[in-house]
Amino acid sequence: MAKAPAFNQLRCSFPSNSVNEALARSIAASFTAQMNPTCEEVSDIKCAVSEAVTNAIVHGYRDSIGEIVLSLRLDQDRTLTAEIRDRGCGIANVEEAMRPLFTTDPEHERSGMGFTIIENFMDSLRVVSSPGKGTRVIMKKKLSMLPIQK
Repeated sequence: MAKAPAFNQLRCSFPSNSVNEALARSIAASFTAQMNPTCEEVSDIKCAVSEAVTNAIVHGYRDSIGEIVLSLRLDQDRTLTAEIRDRGCGIANVEEAMRPLFTTDPEHERSGMGFTIIENFMDSLRVVSSPGKGTRVIMKKKLSMLPIQK
Protein backbone atom coordinates (compact mmCIF):
# COMPACT_ATOMS: atom_id res chain seq x y z
CA MET A 1 0.00 0.00 0.00
CA ALA A 2 1.47 3.35 -1.04
CA LYS A 3 1.96 6.04 1.56
CA ALA A 4 -0.29 9.09 1.20
CA PRO A 5 1.38 12.28 0.02
CA ALA A 6 2.84 14.43 2.76
CA PHE A 7 0.97 17.48 3.97
CA ASN A 8 4.34 19.24 3.82
CA GLN A 9 8.00 18.28 3.84
CA LEU A 10 11.41 19.90 4.00
CA ARG A 11 14.98 18.77 3.48
CA CYS A 12 18.06 20.80 4.27
CA SER A 13 21.72 20.18 4.91
CA PHE A 14 24.40 21.96 6.87
CA PRO A 15 27.99 21.41 8.03
CA SER A 16 28.54 19.53 11.29
CA ASN A 17 29.61 22.68 13.14
CA SER A 18 28.29 22.79 16.70
CA VAL A 19 26.60 26.15 16.07
CA ASN A 20 24.27 24.43 13.60
CA GLU A 21 22.63 22.39 16.38
CA ALA A 22 20.64 25.53 17.29
CA LEU A 23 19.78 26.04 13.62
CA ALA A 24 18.35 22.51 13.40
CA ARG A 25 16.24 23.09 16.52
CA SER A 26 14.85 26.32 15.07
CA ILE A 27 14.08 24.73 11.70
CA ALA A 28 12.23 21.83 13.35
CA ALA A 29 10.22 24.18 15.58
CA SER A 30 9.33 26.56 12.74
CA PHE A 31 8.35 23.74 10.41
CA THR A 32 6.16 22.07 13.04
CA ALA A 33 4.44 25.36 13.94
CA GLN A 34 2.21 25.13 10.86
CA MET A 35 0.24 22.36 12.62
CA ASN A 36 -0.41 24.49 15.72
CA PRO A 37 1.29 22.08 18.14
CA THR A 38 1.31 22.50 21.90
CA CYS A 39 4.30 24.22 23.51
CA GLU A 40 5.24 20.89 25.08
CA GLU A 41 5.22 19.15 21.68
CA VAL A 42 7.46 21.83 20.17
CA SER A 43 9.83 21.58 23.14
CA ASP A 44 9.97 17.77 22.83
CA ILE A 45 10.69 17.93 19.10
CA LYS A 46 13.38 20.58 19.52
CA CYS A 47 15.09 18.54 22.22
CA ALA A 48 14.98 15.29 20.21
CA VAL A 49 16.31 16.95 17.04
CA SER A 50 19.01 18.65 19.09
CA GLU A 51 20.15 15.33 20.58
CA ALA A 52 20.29 13.61 17.18
CA VAL A 53 22.19 16.48 15.54
CA THR A 54 24.59 16.68 18.49
CA ASN A 55 25.25 12.93 18.17
CA ALA A 56 26.08 13.39 14.48
CA ILE A 57 28.44 16.28 15.25
CA VAL A 58 30.18 14.78 18.29
CA HIS A 59 30.19 11.06 17.48
CA GLY A 60 29.53 10.77 13.73
CA TYR A 61 32.17 13.19 12.56
CA ARG A 62 34.26 13.38 15.74
CA ASP A 63 37.01 15.90 15.02
CA SER A 64 36.12 16.54 11.38
CA ILE A 65 33.45 18.49 9.52
CA GLY A 66 30.92 16.67 7.36
CA GLU A 67 27.38 17.14 6.10
CA ILE A 68 24.26 16.60 8.18
CA VAL A 69 20.93 16.24 6.39
CA LEU A 70 17.72 17.13 8.24
CA SER A 71 14.48 15.89 6.67
CA LEU A 72 11.10 16.79 8.13
CA ARG A 73 7.72 15.47 7.01
CA LEU A 74 4.23 16.28 8.23
CA ASP A 75 1.50 13.85 7.26
CA GLN A 76 -2.23 14.52 7.00
CA ASP A 77 -2.75 12.62 10.28
CA ARG A 78 -0.53 15.18 12.09
CA THR A 79 2.45 12.84 12.40
CA LEU A 80 5.84 14.53 12.23
CA THR A 81 8.73 12.43 10.96
CA ALA A 82 12.20 13.87 11.53
CA GLU A 83 15.28 12.21 10.06
CA ILE A 84 18.85 13.25 10.80
CA ARG A 85 21.47 11.64 8.56
CA ASP A 86 25.23 11.81 8.54
CA ARG A 87 27.92 10.06 6.51
CA GLY A 88 30.28 9.86 9.45
CA CYS A 89 31.97 6.92 11.14
CA GLY A 90 28.74 5.01 11.81
CA ILE A 91 27.82 2.87 14.80
CA ALA A 92 29.18 -0.65 15.08
CA ASN A 93 26.54 -1.86 17.55
CA VAL A 94 23.31 0.18 17.49
CA GLU A 95 21.71 -1.84 20.28
CA GLU A 96 24.65 -1.12 22.59
CA ALA A 97 24.73 2.56 21.58
CA MET A 98 21.07 2.92 22.53
CA ARG A 99 21.64 1.67 26.08
CA PRO A 100 21.40 4.47 28.67
CA LEU A 101 24.81 5.81 29.76
CA PHE A 102 26.72 4.16 26.89
CA THR A 103 29.13 6.62 25.26
CA THR A 104 32.07 6.44 22.89
CA ASP A 105 33.40 9.73 24.25
CA PRO A 106 33.65 9.49 28.08
CA GLU A 107 36.74 11.72 28.32
CA HIS A 108 34.68 14.69 27.09
CA GLU A 109 32.01 14.20 29.76
CA ARG A 110 29.39 12.77 27.41
CA SER A 111 26.47 11.30 29.36
CA GLY A 112 25.40 8.62 26.91
CA MET A 113 21.75 9.67 27.25
CA GLY A 114 21.05 11.06 23.75
CA PHE A 115 19.03 8.13 22.38
CA THR A 116 17.24 7.70 25.72
CA ILE A 117 16.20 11.35 25.66
CA ILE A 118 14.94 11.02 22.08
CA GLU A 119 12.93 7.91 23.01
CA ASN A 120 11.33 9.76 25.91
CA PHE A 121 10.30 12.80 23.85
CA MET A 122 9.17 11.10 20.63
CA ASP A 123 6.65 8.34 19.90
CA SER A 124 9.10 6.19 17.98
CA LEU A 125 12.81 6.04 17.25
CA ARG A 126 14.71 3.97 14.71
CA VAL A 127 18.48 4.09 14.23
CA VAL A 128 20.09 2.66 11.09
CA SER A 129 23.86 2.70 10.89
CA SER A 130 26.84 1.08 9.19
CA PRO A 131 30.45 1.53 10.27
CA GLY A 132 32.23 3.82 7.83
CA LYS A 133 29.00 4.80 6.07
CA GLY A 134 27.09 6.91 8.57
CA THR A 135 23.91 6.92 10.60
CA ARG A 136 20.22 7.69 10.07
CA VAL A 137 18.08 8.60 13.08
CA ILE A 138 14.37 8.46 12.25
CA MET A 139 11.89 9.67 14.85
CA LYS A 140 8.15 10.26 14.83
CA LYS A 141 5.71 12.20 16.94
CA LYS A 142 1.94 12.39 16.56
CA LEU A 143 0.79 15.93 17.26
CA SER A 144 -2.37 16.45 19.29
CA MET A 145 -5.50 18.05 17.97
CA LEU A 146 -6.00 21.36 19.71
CA PRO A 147 -9.56 22.59 20.14
CA ILE A 148 -10.46 25.63 18.07
CA GLN A 149 -10.67 28.77 20.19
CA LYS A 150 -13.99 30.65 20.04
